[in-house]
Amino acid sequence: MVDATHAAPAAHDPELRLYGLNAVRAAFARRPDAIRKVYLLEARIPQLQPLLKWCAAHRIGYRIVEDVDLQKLAASTHHEGVVADVRREEPQSLTAWLRGLPEGPQCALWLDGVGNPHNLGAILRSAAHFGAAAVLLPKHSTMTLSGAAARVAEGGAEHVPFVRLGREDNAIAQLHGAGFQVVATVVRGGSDVFTTPLPQRVVYVVGAEGEGMDPRLVALCDQRIGIPGSGAVESLNVAAATTVLLAQWRQRAHGGG
Repeated sequence: MVDATHAAPAAHDPELRLYGLNAVRAAFARRPDAIRKVYLLEARIPQLQPLLKWCAAHRIGYRIVEDVDLQKLAASTHHEGVVADVRREEPQSLTAWLRGLPEGPQCALWLDGVGNPHNLGAILRSAAHFGAAAVLLPKHSTMTLSGAAARVAEGGAEHVPFVRLGREDNAIAQLHGAGFQVVATVVRGGSDVFTTPLPQRVVYVVGAEGEGMDPRLVALCDQRIGIPGSGAVESLNVAAATTVLLAQWRQRAHGGG
């Protein structure tokens, strides 16, 4: 049996416990040196041969375990037959991220209070799919990538870096200097996202699942947009809304219209 005493590491832990086949494969493909330990079902050996060979060559431990052990390690039944402890990536600074950003159309997501790991995972999956450049985290945000979010992201978490912001007014000034407009997404009182002209470099600010965006932050943004609907429900879930925003940006920035 595997000792699962540390099945739920603290947010500040330098290691992240990943689970789910695509999440683990994506981490291995992008940064194999981050792999610290692997646990897997015997049935997953054929699909994880490259990872296991790398572990053997680099003296990284891996263990064949039972389903019950993986459930304890992942604190979830959705482990998909593999769990891996990996080195956690620290968020970049806004200055460093902007310095390395290529020219041309870019989109980033400023998450104002989003905390649900399943919503974060879904946002990261959509962000990777549509080519968003980063997730921007407010200065005092405690949000961090969790194993649950990484699993829902299906590998997307490895393709969308986290960027730590400073003071809101300073961050917005830096973004303006790099050619971005900062756009608040609101339930009421915003322009129609499908018809409102937007620049090719945009930061969408999306708010927390319950209370929405901080009104003070809304006031600092360049524009306010919303997603029109039938009115049968007040608004979309934050992850679903983000997918709509990213799809619309991608269509305009890369496909015309």
